[in-house]
Amino acid sequence: MPSLPLFILDRIGPLRHFRPLGRPGQQQSMRLQWLFAPSLPAIGFAVRTTLAALISLVIALWMELDDPQWAAMTVWIVAQGSRGESLSKARWRLVGTAVGVVMSITLISSFIQQSWLFFPALAIWVGLCCGLATLVRNFRSYALVLAGYTCAIIAIGAIHNPANVFMTAMSRATYIVLGIVCESAVAGIFAHNLAATARRNIRDKLRTALGNVSLSVSSLLSGDSEALVRSRAMFGPLLSINDQIEFSEVEMGPHGHEGDHARAALAAVSVLLSRGLGMAVRLQYLDTDQANFQHTALRVSTFLNGLTPRLETDESVQLLLRDLQLLRGECRQQIVDALTQEISMPPQDRSAETIQVLLDGRILHNALDELLGELEQAVREYDASQHFIRGDHFHFRLQSHVDKREAAYNGIRATVAIAAAGLVWEVTAWSDGLTFITFVAIVCGLFATRENPVVASTQFMIGSLWAALVSFFLVFWVLPTQANYEMLVASLAIPMIAGGLAARNAATALHSAAYTLLLPNFVHPLNQGRQNELAWFNSTIAILLGVAFAVIIFRAILPFDSATERWRMRRTMLRDLRTLASANPMPQTRDWIGRNIDRFARLIRHAGPTPTPTIEGCLQGTLAAMTIGLNIIRLRALLERNQIPPNARRPIEVVMQRMSRFTGKYGRTSRSARIATQTLRRIEAIEPNITTRIELTRAIAYLIVVSHELEANAVFLDASKPYRAV
Repeated sequence: MPSLPLFILDRIGPLRHFRPLGRPGQQQSMRLQWLFAPSLPAIGFAVRTTLAALISLVIALWMELDDPQWAAMTVWIVAQGSRGESLSKARWRLVGTAVGVVMSITLISSFIQQSWLFFPALAIWVGLCCGLATLVRNFRSYALVLAGYTCAIIAIGAIHNPANVFMTAMSRATYIVLGIVCESAVAGIFAHNLAATARRNIRDKLRTALGNVSLSVSSLLSGDSEALVRSRAMFGPLLSINDQIEFSEVEMGPHGHEGDHARAALAAVSVLLSRGLGMAVRLQYLDTDQANFQHTALRVSTFLNGLTPRLETDESVQLLLRDLQLLRGECRQQIVDALTQEISMPPQDRSAETIQVLLDGRILHNALDELLGELEQAVREYDASQHFIRGDHFHFRLQSHVDKREAAYNGIRATVAIAAAGLVWEVTAWSDGLTFITFVAIVCGLFATRENPVVASTQFMIGSLWAALVSFFLVFWVLPTQANYEMLVASLAIPMIAGGLAARNAATALHSAAYTLLLPNFVHPLNQGRQNELAWFNSTIAILLGVAFAVIIFRAILPFDSATERWRMRRTMLRDLRTLASANPMPQTRDWIGRNIDRFARLIRHAGPTPTPTIEGCLQGTLAAMTIGLNIIRLRALLERNQIPPNARRPIEVVMQRMSRFTGKYGRTSRSARIATQTLRRIEAIEPNITTRIELTRAIAYLIVVSHELEANAVFLDASKPYRAV
């Protein structure tokens, strides 16, 4: 049986593409630009990876291994755009391979000559791996899925000779190690100043994120109506940067906690953006026609607009922090001045309207102070991420959204697919049935953990057809004339380089994943001859049918539905909001931010080139839920400080009780928040203690945002029925 590839983790989601207007010929040339006018990084990746794959193939042939193409396929599996990704993937690939080897020997040993105990057990194991892989991120997910499909490949390959399963496992492990070593060696040659480059990449990404969010918040302060829509789109890139930091840490080699500080900086940037959106809400509800506030807001906006150039050097960052503290000091001074003005005001001038205006000014300046405080935290973490700090024990991780039902669906889908493929082989006694089963297992593993496996697997099928077409030309016309390694390398180099170029183009990345993996398998170079025509047709048809069968399974068994997933996310957000208001210990801000950024990224990936009104509404609702949750956490922190009187605590505690039973219906929680706001305004107006009044001002600011967001997003937050924008 021809040997088979293992698994490639596809990290590239369905991205948005801008298609320029023009004549069909112009559009076609733009679509093929990745091939005829590739970028220098794409050329470097394609040439580097092709070189590593061909070196590993020649070494495997020189060692007279039985399936040398495994080594070349491993190179393409491991190779990634950055060195950190490749190293991380290679490490987790070794872990997954080791687990899969052990499990394959266990299954074959347990169910020898008992096919209908073996296939259900294999299906359950692979399904379990796919389900668990859905719950983790990055290449940890890859390792889990690989453990399932390495087991399937080795165990199925040993069915004809189960007593030889250990040698089969060792053979496959040898190919994998050879491919990893070749890819790492060649990539290492081209990687210069890796640690310095990784630190520079972290700095550039964080600086870009800080600059973009600061400009967005500045636009929100100036009343730009489109700034809110632009701001929502930033959460997806923030999550992507968070993932990339892990790979930059690998590239840095021995390091301190720079990556943890970088993740903390991103979390602070996300909270900063949320505070900016909360500030936009307060600007709608409060009296902003005040000279003092307009002056302060203009200074803050100017400061934010000029932030990015000041993040270039360590010296400018320190000056930036000093100016930031001075600006925060001005906001606090404005609060003190407003309180002093109110206290010293003659009784005849103390009208309700005047008191209301002064309180609104304090609320707005307090909101500005807290916004700048979040920016200060982000800049400090940014600065800490650029240096090794001796004795630093700081750790920071962002949680991600976990959908247990999606994980169960992935596991069930993979289990049913492998069991059904095993049944096909048992009923038909197809000579290439084991190849068919193995590729069903591989493709299910490739895409079971993707949010929309139907689209991904269909694109993979197209790439498989391209690999078959190119290999047909190579096997039938080119390779029969080859007699040495040099000519073999020359024949395979150009097709592989083309596949590498396609891998660096978002629109063709999934096609390339299939093409680069399957091309060596379809060609199947040997030392003692070549594939004959009959063997090529049989194995190729079995592989293509396996891919097609997996696509059918994805369409037929628990098919992906974006509306259903959005509904589940809405219900999960409601549950999380209830937890925020009642859980002990109090949930951390970074966990809430991490889960909601992940939800944002999922919605953006579902949006496609032109988001529907429903998707736009879901994005707005998710952002509202995140903002509500952050203010609930702040209210609970305020209560824990215990610096407000009992008559002020009670209204806030009522809001917390309502939130702990929040269902999104009836509007009782938003009404209780409005009532609490009015009550605290009255209490604040007569409170003699300055510190208590400042705490009450903060509480009022938080409650204003909570009540507004609950009212404005009442339809979205009611998860008793599917949401559809009108």
